[in-house]
Amino acid sequence: MSTDFPFPELAGAATGVGSLPGTDAREAARTAVGALEFLPHLPELPARGPGADMIGRGLGLLVELFGHVEPSGWRFSDRPGRDTRRAHSWLGEDLDALEEFTQEYQGPLKVQAVGPWTLAASVELRNGERAVKDLGACRSIAESLTEGLRRHLADVQRRVPGARLVLQLDEPSLPAVLAGSLKSASGFSRLRAVDRQLVEETLRGVINGAATPTVVHCCAPGTPIPLLRRAGVAGVSVDFSLLTERDDDDLGEAVEAGTRILAGVVPSTDSAASQSNAVSDPAGSVQGVRTLWRRLGLSPELLGRRVLVTPTCGLAGASPAYARRALSLSAQAARSLVDNPE
Repeated sequence: MSTDFPFPELAGAATGVGSLPGTDAREAARTAVGALEFLPHLPELPARGPGADMIGRGLGLLVELFGHVEPSGWRFSDRPGRDTRRAHSWLGEDLDALEEFTQEYQGPLKVQAVGPWTLAASVELRNGERAVKDLGACRSIAESLTEGLRRHLADVQRRVPGARLVLQLDEPSLPAVLAGSLKSASGFSRLRAVDRQLVEETLRGVINGAATPTVVHCCAPGTPIPLLRRAGVAGVSVDFSLLTERDDDDLGEAVEAGTRILAGVVPSTDSAASQSNAVSDPAGSVQGVRTLWRRLGLSPELLGRRVLVTPTCGLAGASPAYARRALSLSAQAARSLVDNPE
């Protein structure tokens, strides 16, 4: 599969990372579809509780693997229980709402799911240790997730037949998995780093199995851009403020190879917005992107076609009013990259 988005209308586009505040699925779908003209997304509402959070939803997508909530967090189960049923119910409610507000919609539509390595890093085995410690368990999780994603994407396609789907895998734990910085169950030691080739091969298998242009979102420092490119991503979604000069060459090579960069530049909470000029100057919020572009010597004409604008992370911690504003600001900033690339 091509690593580029085959969607020319994504020039000057913005999208959300995934989560929105509140518990009203219809209002969330209305917001995501209304504010994001070129790339709306399926909202997630973690405020509803276990099963609506990123990890709970991911467990709900698995095929023949189940999870439940313990005081320490999510843990694998022998059979589906209340928490699994709740995850299915929340997802069904979200899909019903999305279907309602995308009648006659024709165009790209983004669907998010937790990636295999963050899922393995976040869910406990029956012995209380993180699943990522057991490479056999990691393999089973990836295979189950791949099949679950196939079914999920087919369901979304059936509900929104005019959509051309984009999959986003959320991998905030990926740098920690690679660095060996995850704590053990006891908290007194760190889990061994997972081999980079295995991480890459696993991600490639999930991406190929989904058979859909795929973005990986990572809101942690040290996003492994070259590894993700080799795994076959169509785009990389990052909090732009976390990039360092060490990332410049990797980013430039990704852009020249056709990879889309989803640049998180709009603050994702009200408090962060109060310390930023993004609210009063959306075009100014992407000035750092323009500066990087010039520093890398990239063509200004590529800017609006290779960069999409997003909030820095999910908007679950924002007020509903600011969440709507953040998506609108992202759309304005994205348009400015096309209108004013220099």
